[in-house]
Amino acid sequence: MATKTAWGGRFTQDLDARASRFLASVDVDSRLAEEDIEGSLAHAEMLCAIGVLKAEDLVAVQRGLGTIRDEVRAGTFPWDAAKEDVHMNVEAALTAREGDVGARLHTGRSRNDQVATDMRLFARRSCGEVGDALDALASALVTRAEHEVDTLLPAYTHMQRAQPNRLAHHLLAWVEMLHRDRGRLDDAARRMNESPLGSGAVCGTTFPLDRARTAAALGFDAPTRNSLDATASRDFLLELLAALSIAAVNLSRLAEELVLWSTQEFGFVEMADAHTTGSSMMPQKKNPDVAEVVRGKSGRVVGDLVALLVVTKGLPLGYNRDLQEDKAPVFDAVDTVRDSALVLAEAVAALAFRRDRMRAALAQGFVVATEVADYLAAKGVPFRHAHEVAGRLVARALEDGKELAQLPLAVYREAHALFDADIFHALDPEVAIERRDIPGAPARTRVLAAIADAKARLAARGAR
Repeated sequence: MATKTAWGGRFTQDLDARASRFLASVDVDSRLAEEDIEGSLAHAEMLCAIGVLKAEDLVAVQRGLGTIRDEVRAGTFPWDAAKEDVHMNVEAALTAREGDVGARLHTGRSRNDQVATDMRLFARRSCGEVGDALDALASALVTRAEHEVDTLLPAYTHMQRAQPNRLAHHLLAWVEMLHRDRGRLDDAARRMNESPLGSGAVCGTTFPLDRARTAAALGFDAPTRNSLDATASRDFLLELLAALSIAAVNLSRLAEELVLWSTQEFGFVEMADAHTTGSSMMPQKKNPDVAEVVRGKSGRVVGDLVALLVVTKGLPLGYNRDLQEDKAPVFDAVDTVRDSALVLAEAVAALAFRRDRMRAALAQGFVVATEVADYLAAKGVPFRHAHEVAGRLVARALEDGKELAQLPLAVYREAHALFDADIFHALDPEVAIERRDIPGAPARTRVLAAIADAKARLAARGAR
């Protein structure tokens, strides 16, 4: 069975039904209904201002589109796949309700500049929504850091215990990553904030459209500078997906740490029952499923970026129907990163930190070995020589089954004559942390200042 094509004046044969179903995108792009109506209202007001539409026509358009928007929001709008996409569905409904004014609305406009405008509106809004979700997670981390300033644990490199650290300092590292993630989204939003509306199908239009007027009405900084670029390029979506992919990877790393720290082997945290599940066979299990699924979903977001890169990599100017495939990956990535950040924010807020296990981990693993080397270096020994002395003392401690602080002073003096009794003061983890009193380090005053700075940055963006 054939389907009547939406633009049938040129054609003598109707579109094949299977081809019609294959080409239809309304099941995906109906999500752009709000943006499509917003762009149409701005276009109509501009057409009225330049005399293409009469004042009564504008009233009819505003009335009809307002009713359609209400139905879309209520979930009662009758979407029709035979009309291909969101644009034709909205236009057909407007024409059915208000007459020929619905057909006049498309004057000077193509679906090419229409969808490019819709996607910029959606992407710009999504940058803010996802950014707010990332800020919610950052706020949860800062709040936890405020209460854990005096909680000590080892810092790790290569998954080996490295040096003494404050839990607050550790949590604030994630805040810095999230701050950069938000910054990338903000940068992308600024760069994409130009209006394609009025670019037409490929080379503009003969009608004297006031593109600056519609750009301002839609909150854009200016119209796009080139009609071919405006309708045929999707690098603004690639930039959004790249930023989302980096954010998803950072969320995955945080999720991985929650998974790792909640193991019995670490035991640094216990996730709340509300963010864990049990096993269908093993009754003792408490699985960190929320964190695991966040970690897993990051792969989808990276895949969304790759999908759109491949779609766009071979396209000539101008518009090509391949770009119909730009929406699904963008919608998926936006939803996934936003939801992942929000669920992690709730999980972080509900975590129970096992301070005793963290502190106990400081007692093993020679985490103060660097202090031994620094002690000698501060007395004038070249650091590389001091490092070698500290390494020999670690080897002696391993041989004796002791930690560095348990070795007698005589052993230290055998290793180097400059050791004195105050070496044991330097081996106290709290002393070791407090001696790291430079910007970006974990001394208590530095951490308190970092918390204040993080709170100020979040407050400046309106985050709670």
